[in-house]
Amino acid sequence: MDRRSFLESCASGAAWAAAAQPAFGADARAHDYAPVLLVNEQGDPLQARRLKPLVNYLFHYPFEATPVFLLDLGKPALPHSLSTKDHDAYAWPGGVGPGHSVVAYSAICAHKLVYPTREVSFISFRKTRAQRGVQDNLIHCCADHSQYDPARGAEVLSGPAPQPLCAVLLTHEPRADTLTAYATLGGELFDDFFRKYEMKLSLDVGPTAHRAVAGRAVVRELEKFCRNSIQC
Repeated sequence: MDRRSFLESCASGAAWAAAAQPAFGADARAHDYAPVLLVNEQGDPLQARRLKPLVNYLFHYPFEATPVFLLDLGKPALPHSLSTKDHDAYAWPGGVGPGHSVVAYSAICAHKLVYPTREVSFISFRKTRAQRGVQDNLIHCCADHSQYDPARGAEVLSGPAPQPLCAVLLTHEPRADTLTAYATLGGELFDDFFRKYEMKLSLDVGPTAHRAVAGRAVVRELEKFCRNSIQC
């Protein structure tokens, strides 16, 4: 890299870091989990540039039964200040990847804990408008019509959800173009999720439902994971 390119890179990084500073003190801290490399269905490291923009991808983290949406929004997702239902403030750092456009969120709705299963999913990212006034490019839950903006830390835009979707933090390795999940940020609902669905998870996932994901997590398109994605 020549001097001019180096300086431009530093300037760009400094601008992004400045934008990442929250507008108020961040009280909610990230919850660290074991780093997990995202891989494709063949077991090879998933490259960020291979993600299709505005397509629902799914993997499980930090536990084998807890699903996560992975999205390439096709444009930079800037840092954003948010708060949990308990009014704990936190600073979502924005998207990662070559275009700062890749984001990840827990796919467990913050209202009734609706989540994608292999049989059906009432919650998903919507690229285009649907019925009931669903906006473009939002995560929408058909169970209660909560809408979350993935470009702003899954902020709640409408509906009864009391807080944003819990964010899953990713690192991007530029040379290999790989993605690694390492923590969550925001209001975790895993304890409530396991209590509510204990019986179903024991049947669907088995005794490993509570087990932490280790090493690698397989990423699939939602349409390949779920037989019926509801479009309300």
